[in-house]
This record gives sequence, structure tokens and C-alpha cells, in this order.
Amino acid sequence: MRLASLYSGGKDSAFSLYLAEQQGHDVPYLVNIVPEDRASWIFHTPNLNTVPAMAESMGKKLVLGHSTGEEGSDMEGMRRALEGLDVEGIVTGAIWSDYQWDRMNMVCGDLGLKLIAPLWRKDQDMLMDQMLDAGIEAVIVGCYAEGFDESWLGRPIDAETVKDLKRLRAKYHISIMGEGGEYESMALYSPLYSKRLRIISSEREWSRNNGTLHVRELVPDTP
Repeated sequence: MRLASLYSGGKDSAFSLYLAEQQGHDVPYLVNIVPEDRASWIFHTPNLNTVPAMAESMGKKLVLGHSTGEEGSDMEGMRRALEGLDVEGIVTGAIWSDYQWDRMNMVCGDLGLKLIAPLWRKDQDMLMDQMLDAGIEAVIVGCYAEGFDESWLGRPIDAETVKDLKRLRAKYHISIMGEGGEYESMALYSPLYSKRLRIISSEREWSRNNGTLHVRELVPDTP
């Protein structure tokens, strides 16, 4: 099936795109919705400026949609971005959010598209292990829940980090995948990238118990 990937640059969209292609789908487009409001109802918002570098590394065509960040505008931005693309469906990294699932299904229904969600309703511990085994390399770029501190910003999501996420889950009941918005991530490598990406310019913003690593520039890594 020919698909477009709803792609935010985070680990879940990177992993779902990888799985879709492993399943034999053709995914020539990345669709990135850019909300004006950082508190978008539906879409991931940190560091969307870095998605073009990811698209280039994968040889994908990037299609941008725009939104105010409000629910209706998010859905309309997605609808306009998908209209006219030569695809039969979309692939999304949604895992547990019924809200996101319902809104995306509404837009797909309006456009006659199928919704492919390889991560949907899967066990989160299993997904994390499979993501690392697949070679997805991501870092944490936003922390928005109790238990995180500034030291988490920029931290690679590896086996040791997963152990610490599980400790936070035991104490604070977080999702280790960040599905409740506890943290946001950025995929610096997947098997679909031609080269790993490296952060060469960033700024930290931290206030009380939450913060964001604002990545200003990504470049292909060199051996």
C-alpha cells in the first residue's frame, strides 16, 4: 500500500514508519503538521524545525500542514496536507491515545484513506525493547512530568535510560513511552536514515519541573 507518514520527528513516528516499510508498504511522503500553539491538541510540537533534515536523510518528500493548535484547526491542517497526495492511507505512531485515534480516523474517513498504526495498543515494555532492537536512536528533548529533572534533556534513550524510566513509572505511574505527554523525543537515527544526525546547536529551557531542549540545527554525522 502507498502511504504517507504522519511524522513529528519523535521516536514513535520513526519506529512506526520503519515498521510500515518492513511490512512492505511504500511510504514516499512525510506529513508534518506545524501548530502555532505549543499546546497542540493532537500533534507533537517540539523541534519541528528539524524534520526537514530527517526527511532529507531518508530521501522522503516532506509535506507541511499548518494549524493554530486548536482541535478543529489541527484536523483541518491534517486534512489539507493529505488532500491530493497519491496515497491510499497514512501511518501513525499513535499508541494509546483514543483522542488522537478518533480524530485521525475522522480525517482519514473524510478522505477515503486507511489508517495504519503499527504501535496501536501494544504493550509498552515490548514496544520499547523492539524499538531499541530495530536500531532507532532517539534522545529526550522535553520533560513535562513529575520525577524528571533537567539532566534528562538530551539523554539518549538506551537500555540504561529505559531502566530509569521504569523506576519513574513505579513511583509516579508514568508511561515509559511518554504516551501521556510525560516526555518528548527526537529520532537521530533509524535504519531508514542514510546517516546518523547530530545536534550541533541547541538551547535548554527549564522552569520548575519541566523543560525543553530546543534544537537549532542538525547535521549528518561524519565517521
